[in-house]
Amino acid sequence: MRRTRLAGVAIAGAAVLVTGTGTVAGTAQAVESGGRRAAVSKARVEALFDRWNAALATGNAQRVADLYARDAVLLPTVSSEIRTTRAGRVDYFKHFLESKPVGRIQQRHIKILSRDDAIDTGLYQFTLTNKDGSKSKVDARYTFVYERRGSAWLIVNHHSSAVPAG
Repeated sequence: MRRTRLAGVAIAGAAVLVTGTGTVAGTAQAVESGGRRAAVSKARVEALFDRWNAALATGNAQRVADLYARDAVLLPTVSSEIRTTRAGRVDYFKHFLESKPVGRIQQRHIKILSRDDAIDTGLYQFTLTNKDGSKSKVDARYTFVYERRGSAWLIVNHHSSAVPAG
């Protein structure tokens, strides 16, 4: 029995290496057998940002906070306060969402850590609506760390900071 299970794992690993683009992170699908979850793909991680950005567009801080794990850490763009509780994250997003932020990725680097963990880091730009209706842009660095918990992909760590001048 043990020998069969190990052979199945080796075959699944070989399929990933042979059909991939040279890295495990480049594969869109993984062999799923015996109840094992499929590996996450770069496209799936990209979609997690799109989901977060769409939650911002709702203007609902609760909905944005739903995307974070209960024990997540948020180091936000426009606050010096580290948010480690749901209430703290909701409070931050209530204020941030007043400016109707829309994020756009400018540069991205995705690293797949395991079937259940991935990092998306890079540069994004927010278009914000000012109180007078005019628009402004903020360039920021970001890191999202995602973890699959049960069947849900959640943000466990999110850092965002304005790009320094110069």
